[in-house]
This record gives sequence, structure tokens and C-alpha cells, in this order.
Amino acid sequence: MALRQQLTQKLEQRLSPQQIQLMKLLQVPTMELDQRIKQELEENPALDEGAEEVDEYDNDPEDDYKDDENEFDTDFDISDYFDDDTPDYKTQVNNKSKDDEERGVPLSVDSSFQDKLTEQLHLLDLDDTQFQIADTIIGNLDESGYLNRELDAIVDDLAFSSNIMVTEAEVEHVLKIVQELDPAGIGARDLRECLLLQIERIQEGNITLFTAKKILEDHFEEFTKKHYDKIQKKLEIEDEDLKEAIDAIIRLNPKPGGSLKDNSKSVQQVIPDFMIAEFDGKLELSINGRNTPDLKVSKEYEQLLRSYAEGAKTSKADKDALTFVKTKLEGAKWFIDAIRQRQQTLYTTMHAIMMYQYEFFLTGDETNMKPMILKDIAEIVGLDISTVSRVANSKYVQTAYGVYSLKYFFSESLSTDTGEEVSTREVKKILTDAIESENKKKPLTDEHLAKLLNDKGYNIARRTIAKYREQLNIPVARLRKEL
Repeated sequence: MALRQQLTQKLEQRLSPQQIQLMKLLQVPTMELDQRIKQELEENPALDEGAEEVDEYDNDPEDDYKDDENEFDTDFDISDYFDDDTPDYKTQVNNKSKDDEERGVPLSVDSSFQDKLTEQLHLLDLDDTQFQIADTIIGNLDESGYLNRELDAIVDDLAFSSNIMVTEAEVEHVLKIVQELDPAGIGARDLRECLLLQIERIQEGNITLFTAKKILEDHFEEFTKKHYDKIQKKLEIEDEDLKEAIDAIIRLNPKPGGSLKDNSKSVQQVIPDFMIAEFDGKLELSINGRNTPDLKVSKEYEQLLRSYAEGAKTSKADKDALTFVKTKLEGAKWFIDAIRQRQQTLYTTMHAIMMYQYEFFLTGDETNMKPMILKDIAEIVGLDISTVSRVANSKYVQTAYGVYSLKYFFSESLSTDTGEEVSTREVKKILTDAIESENKKKPLTDEHLAKLLNDKGYNIARRTIAKYREQLNIPVARLRKEL
């Protein structure tokens, strides 16, 4: 076998560490930026908080050792730092005293709704086998509180996992006990059973609730399809009685497990990244100060670098120490530059969006929203589409008309009879207004909505209306019908 040596040349593009760091920082929202900076401050002792101090002589600390470093330049490799065996205690700083205030972030720990159900089990008079069955049932409930597994599957689980031999009848009996726990409706196997469990707890001879129970028991399919005339005819009741019974069913909770989960759910606070204010008919953009924290390179580490640079640098330990200090200082400078570039990129991109949607920010009227896609802004600011996408991700702007996600301002275009390009956001606003003002006894079908928009000059088909309606989470006309 002959060996052959070949020389090839290829061109490839790679991102520098600074560029990768900037890309990651761009998509971080303001709420998480604080944590990211704190993490960097903890990991890099060469980075300090506070405004940059102006040096009277404006000397670069690296200038002091540039001539000397040539002595060992051939042995210097920055990768040596990442693979060295420097003990942890040499790279950690602990300046805390016993009197320092602890500023740890408090954690909120809450139990799941399954845990709360299990707590209720301990209050019941159950034997060990029944408790194990009940605990298994609770463990199989989904987030809404429904039991989506068959009873025979639970029988198998108990046999294989806990060596407990039971019958489906025994599991059914314990399931009835679980269904008596709070909130009402827990442990149901479908929506009909869930609603019936709730009705049975509050019925107490009330004629309206009795009618509601009959509807769920005998006419559930007609109820889900809103065929109220068929229900009324079969039950032989008046319009008012039917309306009261339907209202009683609608007030029930279709997701009882979610109610317990929602009670323990923390509310996420939205901090806007930008503020747009109007002064004398002109818009002014400002960036949230939390996006531009004061960071600087540690003076102590600069002095330390000078000290190592002026030394003999003959031993490997000295070279490793110099490598460590250099790496930390360079990392601090990279991070500060990335934060500054992040601020500039955020401001430039948001300013382009503000100017593009100027009329909307002045009036707050969605019908003044212009069609705008990522490519439009990317061409204005001279950035890549992916960069604009990172800026728009998880960012918010505060206006006189509320706080909006930047993604809200991006929409496709639609043409009118006159050839004008309008935003689909404008069309959705007209669609929403039309549905809100419709006669709920005879809601508008997609065909009627398409005709209404066509009469207003918008070229839109019925299937497009259906797509927009689904995007707005608006049900079909039959399901919007009210008595």
C-alpha cells in the first residue's frame, strides 16, 4: 500500500469567543441579565462592579510586560491554563466576615397538587393496601387532575412495582374515595365525569342543578355541540330554565388539578428592556438602565499582572500564574465589551422598530401597525436576521399604551383592493372586534366574517379567516353560540 501526502486548502468561517458570548447575551432578557452578571463576577475575580476609573497616565497594564514576555513566548500557550492543576483555593476569593449581610436569593418551594392530595389521604381511615392503591392513583393523575390510565393498568403497576395483588373492583372502590378529595372533580376519567362529580357535591335539591345533572348524564354530546334546541325538546323545559342550567355547568371547573397548581404558581414580573415616551408629538427611546450595568476591570488584578510581568518568570509556576492572571483579565475585558455591544445592538434594533412602527407608538391603534418582518429590520440596521431575532426574543418595551413584547410588532402583510400592503395584525384586530360585537345567539360564521372583511377592502379567503381565528384562540361560530 503506497502512502501519499496531499495538501488541501479550504475556507471556513468561525465565530470568535467574543462573538459567541455576545450572541448568548443578546437573547438574555433583562431579568436574567442580572443573574448572568453576578455569575460572571463570581467566576472571574478580575471583573468588578462600578464605573470605569479614568487613569491619569492612561497606560495599558500589558505594556509593562510585552518586552519581557518574549523570553518565554515559545513556551506560552493559553490552553495550558485550562488544563493546569491549579488548586481550587488558589483561584477562590473569600472576603466575607461574620457580620456581612447574606444576600442569597430566597427560593420558593411549594408542594405539587399530588402532594396535597396525599396529605388528605392521611386523614382517612384506610388500610395499608387501600392507601397504596390511592397513592398510585394520585401518582397517575395528569396536570389537570384526570386519571388517563385504565384501571387494569393500575392493577398491573401495583402487582409489578409493589407486589400488591388487587382486582379492578378494589381499585374502582378506592378511586371513588380519591374522587371525594378536594377539589371536587379530581380523579375523573373524562370531562363528563369531572363535571358530574362537582354537580353532585353542590346539588342539594336545587332544581337548576338537577337539570344540569340530567344534561350531563343524558345529553352530554348535545351539550358539547351546543344543540340546545334538542336538549330543550327532550327535557321539556323553558328557555330560562335551560339557560340557568347551562350557566351552572359553565361555572364548573374543567381542570380541577390546575386550580391547585395555579394557586402555588408564582407570578413572573415583566421588566421592560426599553421605554418609549412622547414629547411634543415626537417619540423618544430609552434603554433600561439594568441593561447597562457599570463594570470595570479590577485594579488589583492589573497590579498583580504588572508584578508577575516584572518578575523573573523562570519557573513553570511563574508562567502558570501569569497565564492565569492574563486569562482572567482578558475574560473581564471581553465580558465588558460584550455588555457594551449588547447595549448598542439592542438600542439600534429597537430604534429601527420604533421608526418603522412610528404611527402605532404615537396612537396605540393596532390598525396603524405596518407589516414588518425580521428581514426588514435586519436590512435597516445592517445586522443578520438571526441577530435581530435574538434581540426580539424575550424583550419588552414600555409605551404609553402598555407593555409589549418585541415579537408583537412583527407580522406578515396582506393586500387590499387598492394594492396597499397592510399588517395581518390590523386584520386580526378587525376580526376580533367583529366577533366581540356579534349577536351571540347567531354568531358570525367564517364565511360571514370573510365577506365582512372583503366588503372593507381586504382580500382574504374563508380558510385564512379560520387560520387567524385559531391563532386568536377563538372557537367556531357553533361553539360561540349563547342562549
